Amino acid sequence: MTMLVLCVMRSSNMVDSFLKYISFEKRYSKHTVQSYQNDLEQFQSYICHHFKTEDLSQATQLMVRSWILSLMDSGISSRTVNRKIASLRSFFKFLVSRGQVTENPTSKVRSLKTQKELPSFADEQEFSNYLNSDVFADSFEGRRDQLILEIFYGTGIRQAELLGLKTSDLDERNSTIKVLGKRNKERIIPISRSLLGLIEKYIHEKNHVFSHDQNSFLIVNNSGSQAYPMLIHRVVKKYLTDISSLDKKSPHVLRHTFATHLLNKGADLNAVKDLLGHSSLAATQVYTHNSLEKLKSVFDQAHPKA
Repeated sequence: MTMLVLCVMRSSNMVDSFLKYISFEKRYSKHTVQSYQNDLEQFQSYICHHFKTEDLSQATQLMVRSWILSLMDSGISSRTVNRKIASLRSFFKFLVSRGQVTENPTSKVRSLKTQKELPSFADEQEFSNYLNSDVFADSFEGRRDQLILEIFYGTGIRQAELLGLKTSDLDERNSTIKVLGKRNKERIIPISRSLLGLIEKYIHEKNHVFSHDQNSFLIVNNSGSQAYPMLIHRVVKKYLTDISSLDKKSPHVLRHTFATHLLNKGADLNAVKDLLGHSSLAATQVYTHNSLEKLKSVFDQAHPKA
């Protein structure tokens, strides 16, 4: 019993050290850190039940492969399994660098093959017509909901970035907003004059409905407190249900729509990368496929020998 308690304490200390490392040194988002923690706890629970040990430093390649097979058997997607493998790989690489283990049990474990899933996005004309239609209520809640959709589509920011936006992040003179992205990286995003006008009207009404200094966050709930993820997701899903061209209905779909429509209009790929806050072009290039499909369609319709 004593050995088991010491073992659990050691594993917990290693996990805690790793989570602090990716939080403060790597500057991963809270959401990402929580995902790593969940994955490590799931793996630890698995080897406890199947291999009678909770000491992660004793994990072997056999244990890792066994866990992966169990995940696959449970019907979890290859993409999700690969994310969990990546969590283990990063964790054990950290332990090796700290001299806490001598070998990385994931070093010879390969990621699963996945089928590339193209980003889902809204049809440009259909979505534009929808935003210009009379679907938003003539109230503070209606104007807030409209602004949520307009900001996502007008800037391509992530849900977490929207939730973190503060009124002070708006630069009215230069028509820009300051966004705090992944790993606490700031970026400045230009906004259209129409979006600027919506934001200004919303802020004016927000200050009228609620105490002016009640909350510095831009997007608030019906009580004037900072909005939360489920609220944003619920608002987006509510309105995107009316868009016939969409199968998926989430805030990230609007980010995909922003990027795809920009590239369809001939925007520079590097510029789109910077607007989205991607660290490399590889993450942005997924949108080029949709743009190429549009180019092919234009070619087929217009070229005399198509």
